[in-house]
Amino acid sequence: MRAFGELVDEATAVDVSGWSFDWLDGRATEERPSWGYARLLAARLAQVASALDIDTGGGEVIAGVPRLPARMVVTEGWPPNADRARALLSPRGVEVVAVDQGQPLPFPDASFALVSSRHPVRPDWPEIARMLAGDGSYFAQHVGPSSAFELIEWFLGPQSRERQGRDPEREAAAARDAGLRITDLRTARCRMEFFDIGAVVYILRKCTWWVPDFTVDRYRDALERLDGHIRERGAFAARSTRTLVEAKPAGGDSRRPSVR
Repeated sequence: MRAFGELVDEATAVDVSGWSFDWLDGRATEERPSWGYARLLAARLAQVASALDIDTGGGEVIAGVPRLPARMVVTEGWPPNADRARALLSPRGVEVVAVDQGQPLPFPDASFALVSSRHPVRPDWPEIARMLAGDGSYFAQHVGPSSAFELIEWFLGPQSRERQGRDPEREAAAARDAGLRITDLRTARCRMEFFDIGAVVYILRKCTWWVPDFTVDRYRDALERLDGHIRERGAFAARSTRTLVEAKPAGGDSRRPSVR
């Protein structure tokens, strides 16, 4: 394995915009949930006339869908990602809308047959319910509670229960309060492994909310200790948490599925 300084310098210099993790190939792995979100989303998009993807990142998920609806819109709140999404998706006729995070989205009521999101920053259930057509659906994969906390707590120490949030049952309750009924709710814990310290620096630069004040200089001691751990054991292991959720406007079958 290369020297600590060389790995860190390389990871510090690389571009982290967009939502592709190709740079980590061979340097880190993450197990995927068994349900296959991208495949399930592609099947749904092929069956509707209009769809909105929220917090699309650099547009990578939608770019991988073979058949898009006649009207396909995506939103993104971080300008570098919005620019990447525009370059990637505009040639396919996708409308890319830059938005301010946490603000109402600029679409009329009942605008879309499908609203989707992979790893939304914070699902705005009233907005989602407002934009769905009467027979529409929300289909998404959310980040679940305590995701990657083994790595986060290496740098920040034990975290409060509030920081560990994103409880799927609480999210489901918020969706119901907004006038939606939950038709599917599943969770998965997936193994992550980091094989060199450069992979850790890269992921902390990209997922800035994990360790919000992260810089190499500020956390050099923790990075050096983690580098030693990886060299001794071959990898650093953590667990990501994912939630698959599907919801429809209230009405019809009101049974409430338990998280599983």
